[in-house]
Amino acid sequence: MVTKEEIEHVSKLMKIEITDHKEYVDKVQKILDYFDVLDSAGVESEEISMHEISIINLREDKYIPFNDKLIEKLNHYKGTYVRAPKMSS
Repeated sequence: MVTKEEIEHVSKLMKIEITDHKEYVDKVQKILDYFDVLDSAGVESEEISMHEISIINLREDKYIPFNDKLIEKLNHYKGTYVRAPKMSS
């Protein structure tokens, strides 16, 4: 169980002011409860397939200098900022 004191301690470490600690106790507890659900999913027996690639088959790393200013190559660059899409809530 998450306690009010733990939330206060973590908020101080993160330098975040919290007025309603109870709200965060409930949210953090729900997150921890969900981790318990994930832990009990029983996927230990699932096989993960991976293709092994020999190191000799990998490409050689090469340094390729880029002399242009990367920010000026962006499509929505305007002077000193980059226009980003609106975020919806």
